[in-house]
Amino acid sequence: MTGSDASAAVTTGTGSGSGPAGTPVTLVIADDDEVTRSGLRTLLAAQPGIAVVGEAADGVEAVEQVRRLRPDVVLMDVRMPRRNGIEATRHLLAEPAQPSKVVVITTFENDGYVTAALSAGASGFVLKRLPVRQIAEAVRVVAAGEAILFPAALRRMVAARPLGSAEALPKAALTEREEEVLRLMATGLSNPEIAQSLMVSLETVKTHVGNVLTKLGAQNRTHAVVIAYESGLVVPGFTG
Repeated sequence: MTGSDASAAVTTGTGSGSGPAGTPVTLVIADDDEVTRSGLRTLLAAQPGIAVVGEAADGVEAVEQVRRLRPDVVLMDVRMPRRNGIEATRHLLAEPAQPSKVVVITTFENDGYVTAALSAGASGFVLKRLPVRQIAEAVRVVAAGEAILFPAALRRMVAARPLGSAEALPKAALTEREEEVLRLMATGLSNPEIAQSLMVSLETVKTHVGNVLTKLGAQNRTHAVVIAYESGLVVPGFTG
């Protein structure tokens, strides 16, 4: 990710960035490289508002640890043995109870695995080379119910993949205004910014966003944006 992309990360929604009543955000780190995993655990545990409660060396162990520890967030590598981060994310987000949020951590932003993980319901992604304070902030933001979007990086990732079937986006089920809101979401605009752009209330935008997620069967806002790109409703390079 270029410097401009890193600074273009968009957080959406509302939240304090910590657990209930200011309690620390609980975190499980899943990465098959022991040195990377140990380093992340040490550095993130020293960040305010974060409590690292477990770690895993592969996708199978990640699912087991999350089911046992019920953390707020999982920092999930995608290329792991036994079960990769994509499959692990799918398993976790299919949990009947309130699932943990997933943030993908990767080396390369154009990794096709990242797009697949976002499609599986991950709330966003961060690069391993980012300063630890930025990774920690991503964890806090996602724990608060928000999303981490890098619109330019998402456009490049999806541009490198063949478009999926138009059936991925049941356009007939979306109203014209809901399509408009989805296009603006894909540019990385937050709900207040969408409200300002459309000259409607914030509550109206929240209602439209909720309808979009429901109709698309999207796990979260990031997943909806990926669907919009892969279906062709939003084309790479679209800037609103």
